[in-house]
Amino acid sequence: MKHKVKKVFIAGGTGFLGYKSAKLFLKMGAKVDTISLPGELDNLDWFDKRIGLTLGNLFEMSEEDIYEMLKDGGYDTFVYALGPDERITPPKPAYDFFYSKLVTECKKICSAVKRAGIKRCVIMNSYFTYFDQKYNGRLSKNHPYIRARVDQARELIELGSSGKFDVMILMLPYIFGTTEGRKPIWRDALLSHFDKFKSVMFPRGGGTAVVSAEGVAEAVVAASFNGEHAQMYPIGSTNMTYKELIGAMLEYGNDKRKYKEFPAFLCTLGVLGIKRKNKKEGKENGLDIAKLMTQIQNKKFYIDPHDTAQKLSYSELGFDGGGDILQSIKETMRVCFPERF
Repeated sequence: MKHKVKKVFIAGGTGFLGYKSAKLFLKMGAKVDTISLPGELDNLDWFDKRIGLTLGNLFEMSEEDIYEMLKDGGYDTFVYALGPDERITPPKPAYDFFYSKLVTECKKICSAVKRAGIKRCVIMNSYFTYFDQKYNGRLSKNHPYIRARVDQARELIELGSSGKFDVMILMLPYIFGTTEGRKPIWRDALLSHFDKFKSVMFPRGGGTAVVSAEGVAEAVVAASFNGEHAQMYPIGSTNMTYKELIGAMLEYGNDKRKYKEFPAFLCTLGVLGIKRKNKKEGKENGLDIAKLMTQIQNKKFYIDPHDTAQKLSYSELGFDGGGDILQSIKETMRVCFPERF
């Protein structure tokens, strides 16, 4: 292992991905602290008491307050697992909202982390950043959420460029799995959009990298031990066509509807009404839902999981990338739709 990880602070350590990461750090012998919003946790019956828990809101705290909280903690590693994703439809302009949450607040928090003398920082980002690079900036030009994620990666890497503060960016794809105390997003994030239809319809020819929550935790821990400053690591354990992925979600969710594919331009026509409705309400999607059909969901957003596993020395740590993704999808669907089982 390239670096020693003895004590970690996770921003978002009670969340879906942060908690999995915290548990794995504990397994690797590190101490872990985190912070949670007051009242966020209904009860702590499920929470691992080995994790130090502070109540507070990092977004509302000043940089000085965060620095004071961290400076004497003896932390060597910081993990940032906060921020909204593309599911949120904020007031227009969407870019301002996402930039505020993903860049301004993240940079404030990580500036305090750097001042506190913490040497290693892992940022959970999006795999859209990776594909924006591959498509020469076309995605960030058209999608406010992706532009903010690209800016987040760039500005946080710049924050560490003056030395003694290594910043590693994890570019995360679709994630499946369950975490104690949390409900998976997938019931509301995808399939609910088709509740009024007899079929689930997607643009033809697309696919995506996917990973389990356990796989994300492995990436976080591996980057903490073996990551290098300014490196951006695309994460995923398996590549699946949307036909394979949505088909598995329907099957494991006991959903009898069929999956159907159409040319991307026809799918674009189908979502223009949603875009007009949002505009009328003064809202804007983080992903332009019309261009989403022709720039993302009809493309194969695949990565090479072996490349990242090799760069982060997974085998040295005993990691396999997160296990069987189909089992993770099955577990996710059962928790999303308990009334069907």
